Amino acid sequence: MRAFADLFRSLDQTSRTSVKVSALAAYFDMAPERDRLWTIALLSGRRPKRLISTGRLRDWAAETAQVPLWLLEESYAVVGDLAETIALLLPTSGGTSAPTLSNVMDELAALSNAEDDEKRATVMRYWNDLPPDARLVFNKLITGGFRMGVSRKLMTRALSKATGIEESDLAHRLMGNWTPQTISYANLVLEPDASEQTARPYPFYLAYQIESAPEDLGDPGDWMAEYKWDGIRGQLIRRGGDWHLWSRGEELITDQFPELAATLDHVPDGTVLDGELLAWQDDAPRPFADLQKRLGRKTVPKKVLKDAPVVLLAYDLLEFGGKDLRPWPLRSRRDALTEVIRALPPDCPVRLSDPLKFADWPALAAIRSKARDIGTEGVMLKRMHAPYLDGRRKGDWWKWKLDPMTVDAVMIYAQAGHGRRANLYTDYTFAVWDGDTLVPFTKAYSGLTDAEFGKITAWVRKNTLERFGPVRRVTPELVFEIAFEGIQESRRHKSGITLRFPRMVRWRQDKPMAEANTLADLRALLPEP
Repeated sequence: MRAFADLFRSLDQTSRTSVKVSALAAYFDMAPERDRLWTIALLSGRRPKRLISTGRLRDWAAETAQVPLWLLEESYAVVGDLAETIALLLPTSGGTSAPTLSNVMDELAALSNAEDDEKRATVMRYWNDLPPDARLVFNKLITGGFRMGVSRKLMTRALSKATGIEESDLAHRLMGNWTPQTISYANLVLEPDASEQTARPYPFYLAYQIESAPEDLGDPGDWMAEYKWDGIRGQLIRRGGDWHLWSRGEELITDQFPELAATLDHVPDGTVLDGELLAWQDDAPRPFADLQKRLGRKTVPKKVLKDAPVVLLAYDLLEFGGKDLRPWPLRSRRDALTEVIRALPPDCPVRLSDPLKFADWPALAAIRSKARDIGTEGVMLKRMHAPYLDGRRKGDWWKWKLDPMTVDAVMIYAQAGHGRRANLYTDYTFAVWDGDTLVPFTKAYSGLTDAEFGKITAWVRKNTLERFGPVRRVTPELVFEIAFEGIQESRRHKSGITLRFPRMVRWRQDKPMAEANTLADLRALLPEP
């Protein structure tokens, strides 16, 4: 645990990528294999579920530090991080205990079904026995707020440096739903078990938003274009006589899309398709909200299956006949994909994402301008000779999204941020006019500069009307331009609508609140049923 705490401190103290890679590689060289495995898990998003509520931890920390709970809460509001707040308030200990990271994680995992008294005793023991740096990291692990400022790609690069294994190979080996309890470091990284590969997806290739005019990409004949569908990115795996469906976030979502079990009868074994899961009816996509009804469910009700059937709109073929096709140029992969899809019967819930036909860039721009009319977010551009890579890369794949929709709205509530923005009010609730009443319709917390957040924070403190815990109701006065990617009706919200990816574009200091948009303006943006 001490070595892991030292690594955490080293990574936290630098923003230089090369320094982070070197620190991680050195750690992977010297740490015990079980600790390496847990570190890979933590840095690839496989954090264990929170075992202890933050309320319990607050109570135990206040008791141990012998401070009133209100003082801990006020301290947390200033520090902005519960793990750090607790570490600062706990009495200094002469702890010299040196358990390994895997010792700690295994003991915490064993507490999943324990009573509160046993959990409390374990936490108190670690607080007393660990040195200060390790105690901070321990707190972050048990509060569920563990972050190390290291991307998965950077971690993979460091592991490659430590092991001598190619990054692309490691990226594939680290995919899937493994946990440190179900696999060893050797079987995951050094000598992958073939039986573990059957359900494992490939790393997804991700695109950047295009940075300039498409004309800068050169000859349009070198590019394939297709619609950017508004669904869930997924890989359909057909191997070993079974099928598996993975989301881009490496969640196994097979059970949420049972109609795709039909691929067992029609898609050849040894095939991996990359595509978009869409609610689909009458040969056209349905709103994303229809797809959301399936997410997070262990079983999907018959009514949802009937009302919002799903298809996989395939746009790439990553494996066929058990052969990895990712090194092939896109043109060849698409030709093979077309043959696979053409061989499927009409009732198989897999379709081809058809390429768009365009003679030049202005023609494609005209197609893109109407993308929202058919329920898509814009177009994708893919270079025809490009292989299928892993992660987010620039050069061969670009997304050319539609400009977002925007409205001007009035801020009515403000809440302090977290981490380095704990002393600033950065999270706002916005409202639009419905007659003479301001109706809340969305929240947003990104899009402004630190300087702007500082000015708004000073204004919030002077214009607070009421307090509700960390939230302040403020004088309705400030107007902001809010951008969003989509809008849908919603029965759960007072306004009757919900937005996708809302964010602040600018603070409209030039605009009085009387000129903010109305609820009718928002409803006019709703897609036709």
